[in-house]
Amino acid sequence: MPSHTEENYLKAIYKLADAEPDAPGVSTNRIAAALETRPASVTDMLRRLADKGLLAYEKYRGVNLTEDGRRCALLTIRKHRLWEVFLVKELGFDWDEVHEVAEELEHVQSPLLMRRLDAFLGFPVSDPHGDPIPGEDGSVQRAAHRLLAELAIGELGTVAAVKNTQPAFLQYLSKVGLQLGSQLEVLDKVAFDNSFELRVNQERTVLISAEVSRNLFVTA
Repeated sequence: MPSHTEENYLKAIYKLADAEPDAPGVSTNRIAAALETRPASVTDMLRRLADKGLLAYEKYRGVNLTEDGRRCALLTIRKHRLWEVFLVKELGFDWDEVHEVAEELEHVQSPLLMRRLDAFLGFPVSDPHGDPIPGEDGSVQRAAHRLLAELAIGELGTVAAVKNTQPAFLQYLSKVGLQLGSQLEVLDKVAFDNSFELRVNQERTVLISAEVSRNLFVTA
């Protein structure tokens, strides 16, 4: 059974690989940056994970998770996202408050607990940020969505997920009244800085920056 630190590494490698699916592998430097640690420490951990059969390393191409490593990473992500749903839905946490708490809860090693938590929550398919919750079998159902930045004037969309889950960004979205399920209409795109003027829920207008538009996923 992987340690908490090993689970964190596997989860980070999975997310880095998922963000760049065409890359041959995940580099040590990218892992070090994601986990805010030294490359030398990463190298030691990668050797340990390789010895356990959880990842494969190819010189000059980086590391890739084995099937066992991928399963472990997805199980950790599943637990994290289920706990986030529980914290928001049942304990009244805001979506910008749940990540650090879920980081601790995700290491609980009880499949029965997680099955019952999943059932208690009504088998949610996504977390409070719109990210898909992997199934117990490791399957991931990805929703069809695109970035708000890609919408043209006059197009409609519904906020489905956030790309940036940093608390400051989530707090900003809450402040301007943008949340999952918000219905948007693009009223204007400002040529000067690519900012967006949006009508939200057919009630009010809001102006957001190009950076914000690149961090919101919408569905048609």
